[in-house]
Amino acid sequence: MDMTHYMELLATNQPWNLIIFMAIPVILAETIAVTELYILYTRNIKGMIRTVNKIAGIIAGFYFLIVFLHLLSKAVIPITASGQWRTVIDVIAVSFYLLGVIPLFGITLLEIGAIWKKKSEEWKLGAHATFVAIFLVVAHIAMIFGMLSPALLSGGTPMHQM
Repeated sequence: MDMTHYMELLATNQPWNLIIFMAIPVILAETIAVTELYILYTRNIKGMIRTVNKIAGIIAGFYFLIVFLHLLSKAVIPITASGQWRTVIDVIAVSFYLLGVIPLFGITLLEIGAIWKKKSEEWKLGAHATFVAIFLVVAHIAMIFGMLSPALLSGGTPMHQM
């Protein structure tokens, strides 16, 4: 069965690629999401849960930035240069996975005070929650398209041969 580069990445070098490219980012993102819900519900922005949220937010953004730069240089640019994309499904899966860097690094920038320093804590909570929501959407789009066979849109013909 044909698979997207996204799924191939996760399936290769088991279990390490799955841990590096899926488990660690997802665990960090889910930690942020769950603690975010608690913070939004209780409005407790000073406790231990907020500290966990902040640490996970800082680590997630920097970690995913490294993943993004690694995959861009070692996968996306070479695949594009050699015309090896496996239909638009493949492009969507990889692109949306990499788009996760925007909201995750946005959380990091917010947490380290690099952006929106003068905004109220209430406003920052909303921005933080928005970044989490955007990450969840792009990550799920990447997963859904990543699990599809690229042949669905091409009748089995790889994109570079169209």
